[in-house]
Amino acid sequence: MQQVLDRILEETRKLNPPGQVADYIPALQRVNPDQIALSVATVDGQQFSSGDWDTPFSVQSVTKIYSLILAMFREGDSLWQRVGMEPSGQAFNSIVQLEWEHGIPRNPFINAGAIVVSDVLVERYSASRTAYLSFVRQLANNDKIRIDRDVYQSEKEHGHRNAALAHLMKSFHNLHSDVPTVLDQYFYQCSVAMTTQDLAHSFAFLANKGICPFTKKTITTVKQTRQINALLSTSGMYDQSGTFAFEVGLPAKSGVGGGIVAIIPNQGVICAWSPKLNEYGNSAAGMIMIKQLVESLGLSVY
Repeated sequence: MQQVLDRILEETRKLNPPGQVADYIPALQRVNPDQIALSVATVDGQQFSSGDWDTPFSVQSVTKIYSLILAMFREGDSLWQRVGMEPSGQAFNSIVQLEWEHGIPRNPFINAGAIVVSDVLVERYSASRTAYLSFVRQLANNDKIRIDRDVYQSEKEHGHRNAALAHLMKSFHNLHSDVPTVLDQYFYQCSVAMTTQDLAHSFAFLANKGICPFTKKTITTVKQTRQINALLSTSGMYDQSGTFAFEVGLPAKSGVGGGIVAIIPNQGVICAWSPKLNEYGNSAAGMIMIKQLVESLGLSVY
């Protein structure tokens, strides 16, 4: 496995696929665009990594998985009355679609859906930010995981479109707490800095029917695990989710920090990172590395 990861990473590094770092969040614009990493965590408790795997980066929308799980713990099936489970087919921050559908986001992985999830956390946890960060650290088995304060501040100063989404949902009575508090929770959780190895380790339970292969603790039920992986399959890669399912065939989630996590049921987790994004907001090199690894080892679920 180590040799395969090293080979794929070096081939992709030499290929140097075109792309641009996210520029609408100033702190992300300053990231070295040439960094690249690839990690795997298996359900039998092994870990393999290559490249800049020990460099923490802004995880951004990949963290929507963590917050969704916490909301599912507290809200149960009633969560799905406030946020849908369908692909959006639109940009991840679309205002038009949200207006058209009366303030009910299509799924929890577009920005509007994740803001509703943040509202649930604010409502259901007395110290929602502490609960969130503690959960992430627990899953990754790393107490040093932190919030990138520069990214957090950039998110708050330039999150006008997210604020518009939140106020629109508030007007449709689909946001219960006050908008600034909900947005603060949302920006906070998007600003977590982690390594590819942290991410792969933290999501290994999604490949193992909800049981963490490292601690043997049950994180999610079999039903919850299936639901999360289903949502990742249809909606995790923004409006490139269909292409990713067609070409790669794994449940996955990406973030504009350049990270991608892909779940291989019953086998493990792949995490790729490279900051340069394609036109859909997904890591250009990350897409290539995961596709090559899946093809090399025959890992597609379809």
